[in-house]
Amino acid sequence: QVQLVESGGGLVQAGGSLRLACAVSEAPALANNAMGWFRQTPGKGRQFVASTTWSGGSIAYADSVKGRFTISRDNAEDTIYLQMNDLKPEDTAVYTCVASHWSTVQSVKIPQNIAYWGQGTQVTVSS
Repeated sequence: QVQLVESGGGLVQAGGSLRLACAVSEAPALANNAMGWFRQTPGKGRQFVASTTWSGGSIAYADSVKGRFTISRDNAEDTIYLQMNDLKPEDTAVYTCVASHWSTVQSVKIPQNIAYWGQGTQVTVSS
């Protein structure tokens, strides 16, 4: 069965960095599916963060994280990463790894397109 398991969340001061990882089980089943990250807070709800193809040929970022976050993948380890630098208090959220039904990174931006969701990992940025 397909499972997405996130790790790497934690508490960090503003300006610090964290690296999130998403371990993907049954990854061959998702070989043609775009992958990415959402984040969710009670006030702002669910927001798209970043997405990538397994090839790394196409990448998309939310404007709020562009220039600070980097999404990448390790195909040999079936893992998606999110490197988060220059973290801000407004980045505080539960970060969730997702797999789209479709192949394009743009498709990940729409929650209705998501086929699989991880359980999430908490990121807290203090000021």
